[in-house]
Amino acid sequence: MHVGRLEAEATAMTESYVQRLSAILLDAISDKDPLVQEQVSGALCALGESQPEEALRACEQYMRQQEKLARPHRTAILRAMEKVVSSHTGELDKAAARAAVLLASREMTKAKELVCDWQQAASSVLVAVGKQHIGLVMEEVLSKFQPGALPHHFVVQTLADLAVANVFGTVPFLTSILSTMLPMLGAAKHDTTRVVLCYALQHFSESILEYLANLDQAPDPTVRKDTFAADISGAYDVLFHHWLQSREAKLRLAVVEALGPMSHLLPGEKLEEQLPRLLPGVLALYKKHAETFHVSKSLSQILDAAVSMGSRTLEVQLDSLLAALHSQICVPVESSSPLGTSNQKAVLRCFTVLACCSPDHLLAFLLPKLDASGERTRVGTLQAVRHIINSAAAQMGVKKAFILSSMRLPLLDPNSKVKRAVVQVISAMAHHGYLEQPGGEAMIEYIVQQCALPPETESQQLGPDGEDLVADSVRAVSVSTLYLVSTTVDRMSDVLWPYLLEFLTPVCFTGALTPLCRSLVHLAQKRQEAGAGALLIQYDSNAALPSPFAITTRLLTVASSPYVGGGRGVASLRLLSVLHQNIHPLLGQQWAAAIALLLKCLDEYTEETLSQREWEEKLLTFLRDTLVVVSDDTWICRLSLEMCKQLPCYNRMPQEKSFLYKCIGTTLGATSSKEVVRGQLRELLEAASSQEEAEREDLACCFGICAISHLDDTLAQLEDFVKSNVLRKSIGIFNIFKDRSESETDKVKSALILCYGHVAARAPPELLLARVESDILRNMFQCFSTKVLGVKVETKDPALKLCLVQSLHMATQAICNSPQAGSFHFSQKAELVAHLVEFIKAEPPDSLRTPIRKKAMLACTHLVSLGPPLEEQARVDMIRGCLHSVMAVLPEPEGQDGGQECLYLDTMRALEDLLTSLLQRNMTPQGLQTMVEHLRPWIKSPQGHERARALGLSACLLQHLREHLYISALVPFHNLGLLIGLFSPRCADLWPASRQEAVSCIYSLMYLQLGYEGFSRNYRDPVVEQLLVLKDSLVHPDPAVLSHTCHSIAQVIGKRLPPDQLISLLLTTFEGLGDADQSCSRASAVMIHCLLKERGGVLLEKVPEIVSVLRSKLQETQEEQVLQAAQHSVCLLASQHRAALVSSLLGSPLPFDSQSCALWRALATEPSLTTPVLGLLLERMSRDAPFQESRASLLSGSPSRVATLLPLVATCALCEVMSAPASGPAVLELYPQLFTALLLRISCTLGVRLPQNLQAKERGGASPAPVSRSFEPCSSAVAALQAMLTRGGSEGVVQHMGLEGGWELLRTSAGHEEGVTLLARAMAKFAGPRLPLVMKALMCIQSSTYEIQRTTSTAFLAELLSSNVASDLMLLEPLLDSLEARQDDTCPSVRRLALRGLANVTSSCPGKVQTHGTQLLTAMLGGLDDPHGLVALEAMAGLSRLLGLVEPRDVRPVLLHVAIRIRPFFDSEKAEFRSASIRLFGHLNEVCQADCEDVFREQVVSGLVPLLLHLQDPQVPVAAVSCQQGMGGPGWVGAGDSGGCPTGLRVCPAHVRPQPGVRGAGGGLPEAPAGGLEPALQGLPEHHLQAPDAPLPGAAGTPGEHLPVLLQEQLGGCPRRSPHAHRVPGAACGAHAGAAGGPGAARRSGSPSPSTPAPAQGPGPLSTHESCRDPGPPGEVRLRLLAVPLLE
Repeated sequence: MHVGRLEAEATAMTESYVQRLSAILLDAISDKDPLVQEQVSGALCALGESQPEEALRACEQYMRQQEKLARPHRTAILRAMEKVVSSHTGELDKAAARAAVLLASREMTKAKELVCDWQQAASSVLVAVGKQHIGLVMEEVLSKFQPGALPHHFVVQTLADLAVANVFGTVPFLTSILSTMLPMLGAAKHDTTRVVLCYALQHFSESILEYLANLDQAPDPTVRKDTFAADISGAYDVLFHHWLQSREAKLRLAVVEALGPMSHLLPGEKLEEQLPRLLPGVLALYKKHAETFHVSKSLSQILDAAVSMGSRTLEVQLDSLLAALHSQICVPVESSSPLGTSNQKAVLRCFTVLACCSPDHLLAFLLPKLDASGERTRVGTLQAVRHIINSAAAQMGVKKAFILSSMRLPLLDPNSKVKRAVVQVISAMAHHGYLEQPGGEAMIEYIVQQCALPPETESQQLGPDGEDLVADSVRAVSVSTLYLVSTTVDRMSDVLWPYLLEFLTPVCFTGALTPLCRSLVHLAQKRQEAGAGALLIQYDSNAALPSPFAITTRLLTVASSPYVGGGRGVASLRLLSVLHQNIHPLLGQQWAAAIALLLKCLDEYTEETLSQREWEEKLLTFLRDTLVVVSDDTWICRLSLEMCKQLPCYNRMPQEKSFLYKCIGTTLGATSSKEVVRGQLRELLEAASSQEEAEREDLACCFGICAISHLDDTLAQLEDFVKSNVLRKSIGIFNIFKDRSESETDKVKSALILCYGHVAARAPPELLLARVESDILRNMFQCFSTKVLGVKVETKDPALKLCLVQSLHMATQAICNSPQAGSFHFSQKAELVAHLVEFIKAEPPDSLRTPIRKKAMLACTHLVSLGPPLEEQARVDMIRGCLHSVMAVLPEPEGQDGGQECLYLDTMRALEDLLTSLLQRNMTPQGLQTMVEHLRPWIKSPQGHERARALGLSACLLQHLREHLYISALVPFHNLGLLIGLFSPRCADLWPASRQEAVSCIYSLMYLQLGYEGFSRNYRDPVVEQLLVLKDSLVHPDPAVLSHTCHSIAQVIGKRLPPDQLISLLLTTFEGLGDADQSCSRASAVMIHCLLKERGGVLLEKVPEIVSVLRSKLQETQEEQVLQAAQHSVCLLASQHRAALVSSLLGSPLPFDSQSCALWRALATEPSLTTPVLGLLLERMSRDAPFQESRASLLSGSPSRVATLLPLVATCALCEVMSAPASGPAVLELYPQLFTALLLRISCTLGVRLPQNLQAKERGGASPAPVSRSFEPCSSAVAALQAMLTRGGSEGVVQHMGLEGGWELLRTSAGHEEGVTLLARAMAKFAGPRLPLVMKALMCIQSSTYEIQRTTSTAFLAELLSSNVASDLMLLEPLLDSLEARQDDTCPSVRRLALRGLANVTSSCPGKVQTHGTQLLTAMLGGLDDPHGLVALEAMAGLSRLLGLVEPRDVRPVLLHVAIRIRPFFDSEKAEFRSASIRLFGHLNEVCQADCEDVFREQVVSGLVPLLLHLQDPQVPVAAVSCQQGMGGPGWVGAGDSGGCPTGLRVCPAHVRPQPGVRGAGGGLPEAPAGGLEPALQGLPEHHLQAPDAPLPGAAGTPGEHLPVLLQEQLGGCPRRSPHAHRVPGAACGAHAGAAGGPGAARRSGSPSPSTPAPAQGPGPLSTHESCRDPGPPGEVRLRLLAVPLLE
């Protein structure tokens, strides 16, 4: 009890779970998404599978609760319920079934109108329940099917469906149902109702008929057809007489469908009565409906009912029936139309019914239709005939002959559909014994003919409606029919055997050989089972059968194409195996084993994998073994005759014919009869179609095989044929129409030449060499070139030429394969090679149309290995001709398949073999180099395909050498670098194939090198093996990837390349820089850089050579990438061999060309190199003397200076390096050294000429004119200095110098000093921070041996002291010390410039003058004592500038010395000296103080008169200075007031008192007029001046009275010269200087004269003014002016 309660609880829990789950699913079924609805329905069905009753109950409850649920959702639930009920009909209890029935009934009849989907779903639930619970369903449905009212549409439909679904359960209810329904028929007015009532009557009738047909299983076996006859009869009347006439097509079809089964239930009398009206009524519907299946089905049922009751009225209707049925059977049926197929089956059932009752009438109607020409008629009739043969065999048995004879015309119909129908009829005939009758052979032959149809044409046929007939083609149907008839119809065995053998040999049945052989094999095996004798063929009684030789030939020949025709080879070999007794009694055992091996071979291979050559060789071996087993010469000769007889049969089967020729040759080789052999060969030559290339080849192959055993007979027969008239050309006009045309003769010659070639190829080696030249080659060339009227004429037929080349190839190959080939002396070798080369050259170079090239090169390959050796020129011509003939062939355009690819590959392979054979004769590095040199132009070709081919050949040659190289001693691979350098740039070729082949070449070269180093051939180097990995990456076209890969390849090369080969590799790779392919050029650069970086350390001695190559490469091309590569290479070399590289570059000729300049500038691109390179160049520039002195001749004057070459080149190199912008940092680093060296270089090259060789080059125009004009030593140094300043950040200096003309001054000897001064001034202004180091460097040059260098450095330093930079940068003391030290220099210019620099302190540091006063005055005083006048001049100028700034105490000790020292210069002939001394004298007066007045007074008085006289100095600057310095002074009144002499005559001391009455101190000196000094002297104080002969003061006359006169006489008039008068040198009236004097006058007026003027020795005679305007009073006044001191 406890267990039961638990089970009840579990069941309740399960039911509760199912109900909840069902409720969830049912709620979800109303989802708007159709996919969700479908998934929910599936879930409900799945739930119902496990718990059907609970699921149905849940659905029933849900639908009752959800009355407003939409109809589509209710339909979905009902369908789910129907599926559950159908799956579990037997499991439902009555309660569940009743609930489902009530729900479905309510849902079905809820709506009065038709809602098909919803109501049909409810009806289906009822039908599903009714299969098991018919009572419940009938009770519910019949409750709604009551008399007197038309039932619901789906109530009637449900009853009809129940009748079909549950026959035994429904039929017992049909009596009452029919009785209730009959009154309804009259009341039904709507077509829909009538249709459903017809539907119900149809299914009721079918149910009754099924019930009656299975009474033994029925629940009530007493039911009879008569039970329903009355009701069915009444219903028939309504349907046929009323409803069938309706216009509604649906109703008519429903009526006719119902009439079919109802006709079986009608009483016989009524059916017989109604047939005359029923059949025409039904037949009339064929015209009213397109879909006629229901009509045909009903008609077949009516006819069956009529025949079953033995109707007599049917005979009358046969004609109309047959006509209608025939028209239906002739309608084409599409496979996609199920109703059409069903209609055809229904029509054929009608024919079956009629054939059983009226066979004669039926055949009389059908067979004449076979003669009709229409496809549809004939096909439909044949289908009907085939059907009645099969379905009415008993009735048709006696009509066999009649039916066979009626097939005559259909057999001739070419239509595929007709053929297929005929084959199907024949198949039916075979099963029913028709083919055993006379005329049956024609049917068999027809089947075989259809089996022979070609599949390719059959597959292209389409039906009239586009239907493809491949799957059901005539041939396929025929093949299957023949096999089925042969294997399944026992009675056909005697009919087909041996009759089918007749179809083996005719060519027209070749396509049917496979099914024929299979059928014959099956028939023969059945005969073997019956007994050994039954298989033997009786040829006497079967004369039409083929002979054993014909069968053997045929089957063996077709077996050569084993996979053609659906496996022809297997079938024919199997047939041969079972026919061995009929072929020859001795072949059984041998054939069994041999054919089994052949069949096994075919099983192991496919059509794609089986080699045709190997398969044919197996078959020929099988034939040879067969002939050996037979060993009957007569039998063999008959076989050969049969083979020759069958040759023409294979004209359209070239492969089979080719094999048959081989079989003939094999068979003739096996016979011992020479007469038969020669006769057969002669017949073959005469009968062969020489016009066909394939047949010529096959004929020649036959001769070759025969020559294996009958060489002499074969050659003799060929020679006889050659000598016959068949090859003679017509030479007479009357024979022109008799002989063959020239083209036909050439074809025959081609065949003969090929025959000779094959004979040579297959002849026994021991017999060949003796006959090859005398019998074979001689006759070959005799056929190729004939004589016409004694003139040798060679044919132009390309086919004949090809045959000759091919035959020569075979002959030479046979000679080489001979064991005696090594000792054979081929006397015609050179001639043959020349012929072959001519043939090759005659081919078009841009296209490949014939295999002449290939064959000729193969022949040359064999000839090369024979003796005697070829001459060198002949060998070269052969190689070049072959390469040019193949390399230049244009490739096939992409997307086009001209069929030449295979020919091209074969030709390339032949070329590879030729080159390999040539290399084989010299397996050394030199031999390899020779072959590569021939390929070099093609490797560098601008055409991509030519490069790819050449590299492929190179790779092949290298691989061959690597695989076959034998090294007996370790020798160097001396040209390894050259070869790698040739191939390495191609690793980046535009063509991927070229890139990979190039790597393959390098790979082989690396292993060759390892072999020469002693490694074994099998050794694998891990570094070299990396090339294979890199080779795969070269497929990628990305330039970056290619560049990286090339770098990796170069690394591999660098690791394994011997050091002695590195330079040759580099030099060869440098050649690649100029490659037309920029990608290869870049690759060359990458590899060069990698090699230089990795292995450049060993190239020290080769640097000059490398630089020379780089320069030449740059001269050859202007490509940017070449320039960059060369520059990078130079940088890499410089990083390892800096000095050697610089020395090599310095060897470049001057002036530098653009290439050399580019290489120099490259050194500036690498910061780590630029500074050392500049240092090296500075060292080279300073190492040698800057110039050499030489005399042009012994008579020439002073020696000339010629620049030394190395410093000159180094200067130019410095200019180029520093012209590169990247050199800036290095220039900054070496700024002082560079500036100093270049400045001094400029000074050393002033006036220096170019070396003689460069002068000659300039005169010869070796350089462009602008370069020649500007190229001279000093200009190059100036340019270098300009570049240095620009790169050093001192552009302002360069620009300032350019504006001031400083660069031009620097270049000239006259302006150099001023140019240096301007440069120093510009440096101080724009490059001040650089000056300390520059100054330090220049100070180090002060001890230079070259005066000009000391001069330049001193001038620069001196000018620095005139700038504020000297004090700003604290350079004063070092500069002063340095310049002071230069006072002892041997060069006057240095001393002069040093003094100027010391005096420049007054400009830059006036406050420092007092500090260094003693030092400065000492230097100046030393300069006054300098024997060189210009030094003294500079000292005077310097003192003039210093005196106003030094301490007076420093001046006093030297005042007298200075005054005395400068006094002689007053009388100097040079104006600048006079001007400087007078100015200095004036400054001395200014600085004179009270304590030194007495000392200085005498000097003043003694100098007064010269000063006054110099007022009339012809040099304006001197006169101006005299005016400035001679008047006014500290005691001179009015000093500074005069406009003409602003300072007055400062030489007159204040204590020289004027006379009383004279103008006081406040008076000024009147301005001197332009005409002379007289106006200027007015107001001058009167001094006590007297001549030597004048009386002393106090004598007669007042001295003052004479002073103006005397002065006027002396100064203003024209005094006479007195020997004691003061002399003014060079003074002339009216001669004026153009510039003022002063310290700078000497510099501005030009270089001072090196001569030192002698100081004046006291006063001299006065100058005479020869051109004075006023001659003055007569007489000559000679005065000695004496300064008389005035005493207080």
